[in-house]
Amino acid sequence: MKVSIVGAGGRVGSNTAFALQMLNCFQEMVLIDVAMQDAAQGEALDLRHGTSLAGSQRIRAGDYRDAADSDVVVVTAGLRRRPDESRLQLIGRNVDLFKQILQDLKSAGLSRNAILLVVGNPVDILTYLATQDGYLPSDRVFGSGTFFDTTRFRSLLGEYFGVDPRLVNAMILGEHGDSMVPIWSRASVNGVPIANMPGYDEAKVADLFEQTKKGGAEVIRLKGGAGWGIAITVARLVEAIATDARAVVPISTLQSGAYGIQDVCLSVPSVLGRSGVGQRLELPLTDAERESLLNSARVLRETLDSLG
Repeated sequence: MKVSIVGAGGRVGSNTAFALQMLNCFQEMVLIDVAMQDAAQGEALDLRHGTSLAGSQRIRAGDYRDAADSDVVVVTAGLRRRPDESRLQLIGRNVDLFKQILQDLKSAGLSRNAILLVVGNPVDILTYLATQDGYLPSDRVFGSGTFFDTTRFRSLLGEYFGVDPRLVNAMILGEHGDSMVPIWSRASVNGVPIANMPGYDEAKVADLFEQTKKGGAEVIRLKGGAGWGIAITVARLVEAIATDARAVVPISTLQSGAYGIQDVCLSVPSVLGRSGVGQRLELPLTDAERESLLNSARVLRETLDSLG
């Protein structure tokens, strides 16, 4: 499988490239960064120096023409979120950049069989724009969405309960942003409802969700921007495509009826495999969770409408 990363000279792109190398789930990887070409070349060279230990992958820097025959294109390029800025406030600063990237990929002859994975923020808005562009079928376009929020959430819950976080089953759905929705009613640890876990305290676990929501801003405050957490999240999504895992993950996709939501991109549990995004699955939700998810859709729809 061939993977191209657009924005590979930046932290998220380069970290994603390393995470993919560690998973050894591709045969060729192209690193692209129009604004930071030297950095992309340096990252490719640095990664190649480790192939004798990580695998015999072909890794190189290139341009959009080199991405044309990619199986998966990961777009990490984007302007950083400021510490006190919501992800949706990024829209005015990132939409033009993203549209240019889409145009450059199309002009370079990107295969219509490629899968486009959007990582830049605001991810739900950018993913929607990519689906509406029409160059790729909507089931071959998706955003990382709340999979990263879910990953953060599970990690914090695992730490709190003192268990392996890989056994924590808890999802965050909706917008990757302020209106994200924790699905408490389905949260469990290896089948045990979290309310039945020793040490469960409703207020304390609710605070873990607040820490999840604020996690990105805190990482920005401490080190200037997230990189490693989102990188392993994105790498796992690419791995699911490469291995045709048909993994059920909360990713941002174009909605056409799940939970009564239409014509926005947000995260619901979705089947992901080699052909892209499959069925969107509906979990049984409480009335409050469903209303919160519908509100998340309204927030995103209002933002899209504001674009004109």
